[in-house]
Amino acid sequence: MALLMKYRYLRLVAALCLCALGARAQSTGNVYLTYIDTYKGMAIDQMRKYGIPASITLAQGLLESAAGQSRLAKHAHNHFGIKVSAGWKGGYMLQDDDAKNEKFRKYHKVADSYEDHSLFLQQPRYSALFRLSPNDYKGWARTLQKCGYATNPHYAQSLISIIDRYNLTQYDKGGSKRRGSSSTEDFDDFYASHEIGLCNGIYYIVAQPGDNLKRISKQVGKSAGKLRKYNEMLKHTDVSPGDIVFLGEKKSKAAKEMKGVAHTVQPDETIHSISQLYGVKMATIYKKNALPPYHSISVGDKLYVR
Repeated sequence: MALLMKYRYLRLVAALCLCALGARAQSTGNVYLTYIDTYKGMAIDQMRKYGIPASITLAQGLLESAAGQSRLAKHAHNHFGIKVSAGWKGGYMLQDDDAKNEKFRKYHKVADSYEDHSLFLQQPRYSALFRLSPNDYKGWARTLQKCGYATNPHYAQSLISIIDRYNLTQYDKGGSKRRGSSSTEDFDDFYASHEIGLCNGIYYIVAQPGDNLKRISKQVGKSAGKLRKYNEMLKHTDVSPGDIVFLGEKKSKAAKEMKGVAHTVQPDETIHSISQLYGVKMATIYKKNALPPYHSISVGDKLYVR
């Protein structure tokens, strides 16, 4: 499939799957790196004041605010998804979450959100966090989930994955970046040159010229076999520039926004390429549309993905 077509598909994914990709950073093409560079100082300041690892604060900010691109982040400066509770005297913004029209705290500036996040974690329910070593970011992530910070059962693993992927523990040392290792430099170069997003709750990268599964596997810490399985790739095939490469298993349902919405098949599309657009398994598309396995689709066909 032509590179131009692949990037058009990527834009479609961003619109329909609510991917946390946002506007491209000028120098790196990665909103995650831009977010980290913008707010790492705030995270380090909060660590020095309250003892919360900067890596945890940054990972929560990235996850909860979709790297600063969420509606709450843009219109309420709320980067941590904190809701209004008894005693809150500030403004609020309505947004559907576990229930319809829930009240989320609204701040005058992002720094207020970072400060309030630290104060929020001073509640007795989170006291177990501060018995952990500030270097135990995995323990912090898992304890946040146990204490009920978020209802997502995969919340802790999402934080750990973000911290590992972006080497956020470097900021737990006060922001001094490790140097001298060619592997670390290769790691930084890889993520600076790849678009990373979230579709249907699954992280993905967009393959660039020179990429293959072996190279991607080395950088993301997943075996080539697992990546091949996650992306339902045939044996002996490899990625091409512009391909979406999921870093986790695709879901059995597309995002809820796609309920009752049909995808119109475009030239050169296949069941596989459509499944990659929506982060959904190929079996789901076959089943939802009562198609036999390996059915050939035609331009203009209407297919449901949820």
